[in-house]
Amino acid sequence: MKNFIKTVLIVGLGSIGKRHAKVVRSIFPDIDIIVLRHKQCNGNDIKELGLYKCVTSASEAIELNPQVAIISNPASKHIEIARILANKGINLLIEKPISNLSKGVQELIDVCYQNKLTLMTGYNLRFLPSLIEFKKQIDGGKVGKIYSVRAEIGQYLPSWRPESDYRYGVSAQQKLGGGVLLELSHEIDYLSWIFGKIDWVKSHVSKQSDLEIDVEDSAQVILGFKEINGLALTASLNIDFIRHDTTRKCFAVGEMGTLLWDGIKRQVKFFEKDDTQWKVLFSSKENENRDFTYAEEVKSFFSSVEASTISSISGEEGLQVVNIIEDIKESSRNNCTVFCQ
Repeated sequence: MKNFIKTVLIVGLGSIGKRHAKVVRSIFPDIDIIVLRHKQCNGNDIKELGLYKCVTSASEAIELNPQVAIISNPASKHIEIARILANKGINLLIEKPISNLSKGVQELIDVCYQNKLTLMTGYNLRFLPSLIEFKKQIDGGKVGKIYSVRAEIGQYLPSWRPESDYRYGVSAQQKLGGGVLLELSHEIDYLSWIFGKIDWVKSHVSKQSDLEIDVEDSAQVILGFKEINGLALTASLNIDFIRHDTTRKCFAVGEMGTLLWDGIKRQVKFFEKDDTQWKVLFSSKENENRDFTYAEEVKSFFSSVEASTISSISGEEGLQVVNIIEDIKESSRNNCTVFCQ
């Protein structure tokens, strides 16, 4: 990235902001990294992350002429800062979800189009080799006609980041864009990426536990996909903050057997019709480096910026997920099926 990208701005320096800074520094050691946050960085952060500057206002950041920005502050604050930066011609990678609300997202997308900017939504799971292989097997017809899909993701919220108090994290607070649906929206993104456009939803969203949070900790969702060749596929999706046995799986049940993606073990397995056991089709070791998918995501984003091409995960796709989450919440509130935009 020597021709154009010389300076990257990272907005927010929580756990994900620090991860992005480390990833950028490791891949592109010559790029200057600026951090924008509400308070000054301490000396340890500057040294450890190899930061060029730490600023506390958007105007200070813009004066340093970053060509790209990675937005990794709380979701409820994404659009405000992204609009300011896009209006100054800065390309954007926005951490998932693109926002906690759909309001204002289309306007940001329009600004990026008008200014010929790259806008990417940070669904890094799309760069996970095991999930890519799962999609490849589905697209290749491994299970034949698909009858149903079941996806589940669960992990006990206090165990996510044991070094910090979960009650004060983004995940636990509505005002910051928390809750299982927004925090774990990867599942909605990859289901639509693999199985097609979501047409309708029926759901039950609730707070089931005694966790000290003001957001939902559980969601059970039925997703209906657009009919393809006369087939109307549905998927069940269970998401929670309360499960102690950390789980991330997707099953595709079809006429030739069942295909399983295990996101924890990073495996793809197949239980063939008339067989008696699972067979491992793919097993990845990229989990030895938790930064792998973030590195691939950043490289993809930078490549799109350099080539002036549409990003691999567009702003429209980010907005689509937020729209679906709003539909899921409406469905639960009114106990009804909601048809998606």
